[in-house]
Parts: sequence; C-alpha cells; structure tokens
Amino acid sequence: MLFLNTRPADRATPLSQFLQAAQVDVLDLPLLELVPVPWSEQLALQYAELPSVQVIVVVSPSAVQYGMEGLQRSGMALAALQHVQWIAVGEATAQALQAYGLQSHVPEVETSEGMLDLPVLHQLPRMAKIAFWRGEGGCQFMMDTLRSAGMELLNFVLYRRQCPEQASKILAKNLARLQAQQRYCMLVTSEAGWLNWRKLTAEHADLLNHAHFLVLGGRLFHVLEQDRQIHQSAFSISQLNDLRKESILKQIAAVQGTR
Repeated sequence: MLFLNTRPADRATPLSQFLQAAQVDVLDLPLLELVPVPWSEQLALQYAELPSVQVIVVVSPSAVQYGMEGLQRSGMALAALQHVQWIAVGEATAQALQAYGLQSHVPEVETSEGMLDLPVLHQLPRMAKIAFWRGEGGCQFMMDTLRSAGMELLNFVLYRRQCPEQASKILAKNLARLQAQQRYCMLVTSEAGWLNWRKLTAEHADLLNHAHFLVLGGRLFHVLEQDRQIHQSAFSISQLNDLRKESILKQIAAVQGTR
C-alpha cells in the first residue's frame, strides 16, 4: 500500500526514510510550505512586550527558528525570558527549544486540544499574559479558548503557510499510480493541508474514495468526518495523537491489516 507523506519538504525526510526501512512504499507530496513573515514595526513592538508574559506557546520547529531569529533581531537576550514557561506542541518542537537550552511542557496529544489540557495553563491566574509563536491561521481554536477564559494574548504571526508549487506537479506525475491503488494511506496534519488536498484533487474525486487518512487529533478528525458525510465520500479515517514515526508506522500496519 502506498503512503503519502504530506509533511513540509524540510521535515519529510526522517519519516520517509524510517517508513521505507520498514518496507513501506512512500511518496513525498508536501501539502504545505512555510514562508517567513517580513520583519515589521508590529513584530518589533511585540518582542518589546515579551518579557511581560508568563508563558510562550510554540506551535512548530519552524516557529522556534523564526521566533529566535526575531528575538535576535529585536536585540533582546534570551536571558530576559528566564522566568517564562514554554509550551511546545510536540516532541520535535520541544527538541528545537532544547537546542537553545529551554525546557518545555509537551502535551500527550500533539494538538491545540492537547496543549489546553496541560496543567501549566490551568494554574495561571485570570488575565495572565500568554504569547504565541505561530504561523498565519494556526492555533486559532486554542487562542480563542484562552481569550474566552480571560487570558491576555500576544500574537506573533511569524510565517504563513501555502501549498507548494510542486504539489500539483507531483500529483500529475503520480496520478495514474494513485488511481491504480486499491487503497492508499495519507497523512493529514492540519486543516490547511486537507483543504489544499481537496483543491488539488477537485477534478479527481475518485481519489478520495479509496484513501485512508491518518489525521492528527480529534478536531481534525471531526473536520474530515464532516466532509465525508457532506460529500457522501467513501474514504476512511484514523486518528493520530502524535507525529512520532513509530505511531505512524503502527497505524499504517493497522490499515494494512498486518497488526
């Protein structure tokens, strides 16, 4: 069974190599690429406020990279944030923070819902100040929930996400191969990625009906389930709670019926 690795190109290789070593047929087809937001007066003002926050939520390794680059550009030393507690969406983000000597809280489920369950957030007083290092459109559910709970948010939009130009070319090149698959398996890690796949396959609706989607978290599972019901599609879905290579391989094995 063919597996479509839809992770951004700079993050796809470790997963693809791991799965190929386990005899999984893999096609790299990135559905998102990240483009840094240009430096602006607004970002400079936000960095100046950063020492006043209690928690910084970091949503991806790229957010770590762009966030730290912005910190350096602002002229602020990391030592000015010694009092801050860091939240990382998952292990990869936590490792990126660790490279700067920063320990972080990591949820069991690597989603906004998982981060909202962390004790560190429940222990904050009302009107505590929380910064988000994120991409355009990301983590909106978590931010809305915290704002409703009376928290003050400092919103750093550090990058935007777009569908890579090569995605349509990769699909066109492999269209016959995909159509020949009785069933294929595909990773979906965000609603933006799912919407990009929907657009790419708009003229090939049959592709959806023999797909099994591995989706990250309950909210995204619900998005695909609603889509399936609205369009009366025949694809199937499994939920992932994290993006560990071993977890993905386990789910692929379950789909193949080899577990």
